[in-house]
Amino acid sequence: MVEEFECQWKPGTEGTYSKKFVEFCNSKVVSRVCDQNIPERIKDGSFTRLTFDMMLAWQQPDANDNESHQEAVGKESEDKRIKATLSPEQDDISLFYSDIMPLLADHEPSVGEDAFVYLASIIPLHVDVINGRYTFETLTAPTGHQLHFPAYDMFVKEILKCMKHLQKQATPKGVELADDEIILHVEGTMASQRVVRHIKETSWPGRLTLTNYGLYFETAGIINYEDALKIDLTKDGASSANPISTGPWGAPLFDKAIVYESPDFEDGIVLEFPEMTSSTRRDHWLMLVKEIILMHQFLKNYNVQAPSQAWEVHSRTILGVIRLHAAREMLRISPPDPKKFLIFSLFEEVPKGDFVLEELAEISLKVGAATQNPCSASSVLRNMNMDQLGNILKEDGEAKCKEKEKETDHKEEMLASLESAVNQTREEGREIEKAKATTTELEEEGITESVAVLMELMRPLQDALPWFQEVLYWERPSRTLFVLAITILIVYKEWVSKGIAACLIWLVVKMAQNRQKMVQTKKEDAVTVSTESDQTMTESIVSAQYGLIRLHQLMQHVNITIMKIRSIYTSKATKHANMVMASMLALASFFAVVPFKLVIIFGTIYCFVMTSSIGKRMSNDQSNRRMKEWWDSIPIVPVRVLDSSSK
Repeated sequence: MVEEFECQWKPGTEGTYSKKFVEFCNSKVVSRVCDQNIPERIKDGSFTRLTFDMMLAWQQPDANDNESHQEAVGKESEDKRIKATLSPEQDDISLFYSDIMPLLADHEPSVGEDAFVYLASIIPLHVDVINGRYTFETLTAPTGHQLHFPAYDMFVKEILKCMKHLQKQATPKGVELADDEIILHVEGTMASQRVVRHIKETSWPGRLTLTNYGLYFETAGIINYEDALKIDLTKDGASSANPISTGPWGAPLFDKAIVYESPDFEDGIVLEFPEMTSSTRRDHWLMLVKEIILMHQFLKNYNVQAPSQAWEVHSRTILGVIRLHAAREMLRISPPDPKKFLIFSLFEEVPKGDFVLEELAEISLKVGAATQNPCSASSVLRNMNMDQLGNILKEDGEAKCKEKEKETDHKEEMLASLESAVNQTREEGREIEKAKATTTELEEEGITESVAVLMELMRPLQDALPWFQEVLYWERPSRTLFVLAITILIVYKEWVSKGIAACLIWLVVKMAQNRQKMVQTKKEDAVTVSTESDQTMTESIVSAQYGLIRLHQLMQHVNITIMKIRSIYTSKATKHANMVMASMLALASFFAVVPFKLVIIFGTIYCFVMTSSIGKRMSNDQSNRRMKEWWDSIPIVPVRVLDSSSK
């Protein structure tokens, strides 16, 4: 085997020979393992022991790595003696990690994140290479991001149990599933929690089945279930699933339901998942439904049409759902975030996740079309004895062949590009989480504090307002004449773009000066707000009441203004409408003849002149009075308020 490897190996940087040799050996072993009965090897523990040793060998390919690993293990043991600072959610972590995990952790070498994801690149059973790092973070968060063999063995065996459980589920009544349609989740049976469908004010319990193509709801009858109602999840852009609240007689009291909206169902399909406290079941089902919808959108958006390529994407999604079921079985008290196990739901929300999906589409179109990998996601499903997969997997299993060296190199390059996109996504996600953490305190403040903060943030504008008033009202004539001359010159010479450029440069200079000032003073930028008030409790209540009254009056004035404009537009006030139309025609003729820059110049001169002493002497209060009388004489359109009794 060494001679075969050295014939293919191309010398590169130092220290890569041993790791490349380990990867070469692992690929040889995995190709044989995928030809064997994986479920039986999982049951007797040989599969997990072998794959765990493969991760350890890849993680420590050189003998010199043992010393550094021992140091890492010693540091990990020392860290365990120190109480970790966890969030409230992590502090109430599930029984698997808080009580059972210390029993599963042993003194043998543990596996890190890179090795965990590496194994997924050659056999994607325990995790997918695309979201493997997110899954690893979720599974090992309370254990120092190190995975021990007993925990890994339990997780893989739980995956097998979930597959066996799904194989035993009955096909929805009155429905014939497609050859490549797999049951992914079932609830509403005697052995599971209830599912209720709401139709207006009536409720119908039943059984809900999710597949990689749709949802099936079977209303529970007296003895058997009625024929299933199919909800097609493959329609691109025409359907959506969202959370909704339900309750008795249509009152939205309990936030534990989802609504599926589609042109096929006029009122939508409302499904409730009752539980005592949280809405975990609803969130779980909603995430699974969205994952299937997003998967079919991905296939259509990236034009993945070949059956083998499309089925590989289906297989990745199916395995992701099964891994989520396995993790939920292990983490019953504190269920994990479903997005960390589902590919499309995860990268639909994380920053720059579309780059990762583009890389996935490229891999699916190029590598999937060129090779039949015996350890691909579809081959793993076939090997796990998923009998209901039909003819597609059988044909794929008969047609599989070994990859060529050139194709393997091409795949490795695309996997490296995918890894780069995933790492960039994670870094962007961490930065956004840090930025969102800074806004948490502000979002939790009350109305009074928010108003005080807003007023403090608006202080620079308040400080600049007196300067504009001085310029506009000729308090300093020299400054006013300078601003007026500059404005006229810029407009007449059509230097507006240059003026904007000068303003932007001035803003950059001010930002640089502030940065230099912050560096020199070494002070953190913070907004200081004082919420102290000299008013008593009664005075504060009265002030708040008058504030609401003024707000109500403002809303009334806005409504009246809009309705008066509507009356003019619809010619309810005929005389006023004729006057407005004649004025608009005159303005249209004026703008058609006079250049627009002259209009701006004359308008600017008019504004400055009218605020001067000359303009004040020229102003005529009688014209303002006539305009107010004309506005008040406009009648508004009638308003009819309908309540439920008048319908």
